[in-house]
Amino acid sequence: MILSMTGYGKASAEYQGKKITAEVKSLNSKALDLSTRVAPVYREKEMEVRAMVTQALERGKVEFNLWIEQQDQADACPINGELAAAYCRQMKEISAKYGIPEPDDYWHTIVRMPDVLSKNDTQQELSEEEWQVAREVVQQAIDHLVAFRHQEGEALQHKFEEKLDNIAALLAGIEPFEKQRVEKIRQRIVDGLAAIPDVQYDKNRLEQEMIYYIEKLDINEEKQRLANHLQYFRKTMEEGHGQGKKLGFIAQEMGREINTTGSKSNQAEMQNIVVKMKDELEQIKEQVLNVM
Repeated sequence: MILSMTGYGKASAEYQGKKITAEVKSLNSKALDLSTRVAPVYREKEMEVRAMVTQALERGKVEFNLWIEQQDQADACPINGELAAAYCRQMKEISAKYGIPEPDDYWHTIVRMPDVLSKNDTQQELSEEEWQVAREVVQQAIDHLVAFRHQEGEALQHKFEEKLDNIAALLAGIEPFEKQRVEKIRQRIVDGLAAIPDVQYDKNRLEQEMIYYIEKLDINEEKQRLANHLQYFRKTMEEGHGQGKKLGFIAQEMGREINTTGSKSNQAEMQNIVVKMKDELEQIKEQVLNVM
């Protein structure tokens, strides 16, 4: 079963008044393009997080976020009581000494003084217990994304099977026109020669030249190779994930055979079928870009 490179995963857990959340999303890319944003307290574990993501996801443009949300009142700014009292004493002393009127509301003034309200931005030491909780959240988010990729990959495989069946049916539809084409070419040449007055030609030589001409327009090899490529594409899908680039190469080879068939088709009905095959193949090429 193939995997898609497109996916999304998110997980959360609570630990001592904190909500730990991990989110990861991916799009298609030729290689792994990983960007991470990690809360400061987990910064020391960022390399471990990147290793977990890299090992699980392999390819894709991946964005990973790990953050913390404080619960309830836990993130209220602490008041530095000792510093507030010191400011209050100094303000009263200065008022008395210089005859400056005291403020009507000391609190309104004190809370504006430096460091009285000090939000605790200092990075706390990360405990092993908390990291185990956070690590499990990271793993769950990755697992959810991988599951998403499996679902998308299954949908892609059904789509590919449908398109391959359509191309195979169109390829089979060429055969009746191909048989008619040989006789039409032969008759057109004979009629053209008959229209020229008093023309003399060697019928044996004409037969040889027509055989050579018809052989140059023969598409049996192209049909056989295209059928083999269709079968190889199906087989490769069953080999598991990591086959996206290989499927892309096979699709390119299919395109070459279809284009050669079109260049050799000098009949409108055959050329119409070739155009339809190109349309089906183009849809395959577009979706192959999303395959791991």
